[in-house]
Amino acid sequence: MAEVLRAGMTLPEATFLQMREGGMVSVPLRELLAGRRVVIFAVPGAFTPTCDSAHMPSFVRNADALRAKGVDEIICVSVNDPHVMRRWAEATGATAAGILVLADPAAAFTKQISMEYSAPERGMLDRSRRYSLLAVDGVVEVLNLEEIPGACEISAGNTMLDQVDRFIP
Repeated sequence: MAEVLRAGMTLPEATFLQMREGGMVSVPLRELLAGRRVVIFAVPGAFTPTCDSAHMPSFVRNADALRAKGVDEIICVSVNDPHVMRRWAEATGATAAGILVLADPAAAFTKQISMEYSAPERGMLDRSRRYSLLAVDGVVEVLNLEEIPGACEISAGNTMLDQVDRFIP
């Protein structure tokens, strides 16, 4: 059984996919985390209402301020294919804001941390719950998990901005 995501947990090894100019590449999570302060936020789906109108924009607006407070990388993860993620990153301004947008197409990482959920009535199977986290050298220091589907308050970029001071000197 997969370990449930929580503060104090070391994030598991995982590999994401990303579309770049030269084609699709594998992106190992361990390389992004080692010795760094990284914010990861997960959304149920690119181009879905709350993800598109609230969650991603909250991080786009706060990206520079998060970096100014010592965050080395901001990553968005979703259970979508890498082609969709690339187009969504461009459409939302995430690319311009320097947010790394990664695909977890088979929900492998999402299932490793027990953050998967399904809502067949909304056409969503094996997606990710909405959350944000701050990891320092791969260890989760802050976890903000939305309990209400469609809500984006606890996991929003401005919430994370208010929290990073406690964990980044």
